[in-house]
Amino acid sequence: MIEIRRSNERGYADHGWLKSFHSFSFADYHDPKHMGFGSLRVINEDRVAAGMGFGTHGHRDMEIISYVLDGALAHKDSIGNGSTIRPGDVQRMSAGTGVRHSEANDSKFGTTHFLQIWIEPSVTGIPPSYEEKHFDAASKRGKLKLVASQDARDGSVKIHVDASMYAGLFDAGESATIAIKSGRRAYVHVARGSVNVNGENFSAGDAVKLAGFGETISEVVISGGVDAEVLVFDLA
Repeated sequence: MIEIRRSNERGYADHGWLKSFHSFSFADYHDPKHMGFGSLRVINEDRVAAGMGFGTHGHRDMEIISYVLDGALAHKDSIGNGSTIRPGDVQRMSAGTGVRHSEANDSKFGTTHFLQIWIEPSVTGIPPSYEEKHFDAASKRGKLKLVASQDARDGSVKIHVDASMYAGLFDAGESATIAIKSGRRAYVHVARGSVNVNGENFSAGDAVKLAGFGETISEVVISGGVDAEVLVFDLA
């Protein structure tokens, strides 16, 4: 199964200070055909105006990943963490039994552009926790770098679910292939630029669902990039 979702088919909300595209149903945007994909529940592409942000609010039993594309995102939470993440940083917060946090663009100038990703954990009721790591451009250039996984392998942040998240940067002549085991599925989100995925051209905001691995599909092939930044999710 191959299902393509173009950028302009996503949900959209304009709150003035926040402009947000929703890949899956979220808040006031509801589409029964796009409730999630496997354990992947939310990909919001957010642009936050200077000096603005999300006030303190709570979460439970969710793996929340923030991935900054441009600008910076300041984070504070109820378990004692406070930091500012920038492009190349991957932040993971496991909400578990409950955590409250805030996120803001505390710059006086410029927009913060980031992806907010929610993945449903395979275990609930765990203590809340936080982790962040930096993955420089060289580690992602022309390859798919593992940035989040259940076993924290290869220096990735740990998520409490059978899923892996990869990030890559691609320009002309650069390509990467990732094998997907039978019975699993993959979700590819193009964060910026343009790229070819398994023979189909995609632009920023486009995505593709791939399932049926081991039957007609066995891998994800990224090629033909032009200033492209790509996220790939390997999901149970």
